Amino acid sequence: MTLSARLWAGSDDLARAALTSPFVTGIADGSLARERFAGYVAQDAFFLEAFARAYALGAAHSRDRVALETFADLLAGVLDELRLHDGYAARWGIDLAAVEPAPATLAYTEFLLATAALGDPGETCAAMVPCMRLYAYLGQALAPGADGPYREWVDTYADPAFEQLAATLERLLDRIGTDTPAVRRAYRRAMQLEVDFFAAAARGWGSVPAE
Repeated sequence: MTLSARLWAGSDDLARAALTSPFVTGIADGSLARERFAGYVAQDAFFLEAFARAYALGAAHSRDRVALETFADLLAGVLDELRLHDGYAARWGIDLAAVEPAPATLAYTEFLLATAALGDPGETCAAMVPCMRLYAYLGQALAPGADGPYREWVDTYADPAFEQLAATLERLLDRIGTDTPAVRRAYRRAMQLEVDFFAAAARGWGSVPAE
C-alpha cells in the first residue's frame, strides 16, 4: 500500500464524519440554507488563496524539477477552482475582497502556511493532500443522488479532472514523502481541520459581506 493510501485509510473516521456532516448532507439534498452556502463560498475562497500560496511555497522548496513542475501544475488547478468561486460570488453578490476569515478558516490556513514555510516538501504534501482527496471523495459519493441548487458544487468535485488533480498530489506525496510521525500528524491534522471547517459552515459564519 502506498504512503498516501495508508494515510487516507488511517483517517477513514474523519472522512466519514465529513460525509455525514450537516453541511455536506445539506449540499447533497439541497436543504442547506442559501446564506450558509454563501458564507461557505466566501470562507472557502479565502482558504483557497492560502492553499495556492502553500503550493507556491512547495514549489520554492522543491528539490528537483519534477516536484517543482507538479506543484506549479497543481497551483494552476487551484486558480481554476477560485474562478468557480468568483462565479458564485458574482451571482450572489458576495464581495470576496471584504471577507473576514472565521476562526475555523484561520486555523486551517495558518496550519497550511506554517507547514509549507518550514520547507519540507513531503510534509507540505501531507498537509495538502487531505483537502484534495476529501473533496474528490465527497463529490464522487454525492454525485449519484445529488440534485438541486448545489449540483454544480457536487459536479465540480465529482469530475474526473478533479480526481486527477488529487491523484497527482498523492503521487507526489508517495514520491517525496516518508512515513514519519511528522507526516502522519500533518495529514491527520489537515483532515480534522476539514471536518471543523464543515462544522463551522453548518453553524454559519455570521453575516456575509455583500456588494
